[in-house]
Amino acid sequence: MIYKLYQSVYKEFLLLKRDLGGVIILFIMPLVLIIMVTLIQDNTLKNISNTKIPILLVDNDKGKVSKTVFENLQKSDVFSVVTQIDNEPLTEALAKEAVFKGKFQLAIIIPSRLSLDLQAKIDQNVEKIVSSLGFTDSLAIPKNTKIVDQKEVKLYFDPATQMSFKNAVMSSIDKMISQIETHSIYAAFQDQLGEGTASFEQKSFITFKEIIPRVNNKEIIPNSVQHNVPAWTLFAIFFIVIPLSINIVKEKTQGTFVRLRTNPVPNSIVLAGKTITYLIICMIQFYMMVAVAKFLFPHIGLPSLNIEGNLFLMSIVALFSGFAAIGFGILIGTVAKTQEQSAPFGATATIILAAIGGVWVPVFAMPKVMQIIAQSSPMNWGLNAFYDVLLRNAGILDILPEISLLFLFFVITITIALLYDKKKRSV
Repeated sequence: MIYKLYQSVYKEFLLLKRDLGGVIILFIMPLVLIIMVTLIQDNTLKNISNTKIPILLVDNDKGKVSKTVFENLQKSDVFSVVTQIDNEPLTEALAKEAVFKGKFQLAIIIPSRLSLDLQAKIDQNVEKIVSSLGFTDSLAIPKNTKIVDQKEVKLYFDPATQMSFKNAVMSSIDKMISQIETHSIYAAFQDQLGEGTASFEQKSFITFKEIIPRVNNKEIIPNSVQHNVPAWTLFAIFFIVIPLSINIVKEKTQGTFVRLRTNPVPNSIVLAGKTITYLIICMIQFYMMVAVAKFLFPHIGLPSLNIEGNLFLMSIVALFSGFAAIGFGILIGTVAKTQEQSAPFGATATIILAAIGGVWVPVFAMPKVMQIIAQSSPMNWGLNAFYDVLLRNAGILDILPEISLLFLFFVITITIALLYDKKKRSV
């Protein structure tokens, strides 16, 4: 039995040897992919952090609020403020036209009398509160309350701007205005109660601190490498679906499969030979990508992949991901009748599984329906297992559900392939 299995594995390697160019592509393509994607993402993040985004500011207020907004934007590490175009003072119409033509990402239009009307509204509210508490002179003639209309800060965004950028900008400006409003409320209370009556501390009482997980008293800071290596390793592993399914179809069309069936070798040995062969390829792919991320990345300006104490568990995840990919490839090769069917379908199916599995777009950013669908992708199971090991300091028990699902996927696909082949031969 062992000899037959060895011969089956040897036969698979001979098939791969005949297509040496395809095998080289199988190893080189993932390496080029992981280097290019990680470089692009890492450089994009660096450019965003090092380059300020020019934004237009139209100040119709000329008051304290607009001055504070301008100063805060100037101090920001993200924005640079533009108040003129071609030495002409900005107007709302000019700013709107420049943004909608894609010359600028954003224009902020501060309305007239914003500072005066904000202060007037705050004074009215504070006077009501102080009066209700009995701190005002009862003989004083009540003032006529002026109706202050609500003010609107207009934001013009380039139509091509991402929604995440819009939300971040609106949140930032809202925070600035809220701080100004809070400061003005405290000042109004001090004026009403008398300068020596109370001293208000106006620093933010609530602050935010990010708690970063630690392993061996060292902080684990996620970076582009830790996100990209697992994702594109899985993509490379599942790409073996194409050569595996093509070889199975070749065996059927060239009559090799019929000759194998006439020999005293059970179909399970043939499939075991394919599984072992392609598992070896998957693991070689995995270790090559880890080696590149560990040793090459630091020399091209990228962070090194930290695999300290994690290589064994990562290898287990890669192994079971390989099982899932092989089962899927065998199923496609068994069902497909021609190479023209197996190759395009295998490539398309791999891309779809990657897309819905979170390799390209994080699952949490997908619509609710797609988040549910993503749970059915074996790439999603493998990706979660990799992230558990690399970023969440998980142990073998923590990744057991994901690797169990991957192996179950392998068993189900192999079973379906065997049943389909048996039914086809009995017809």
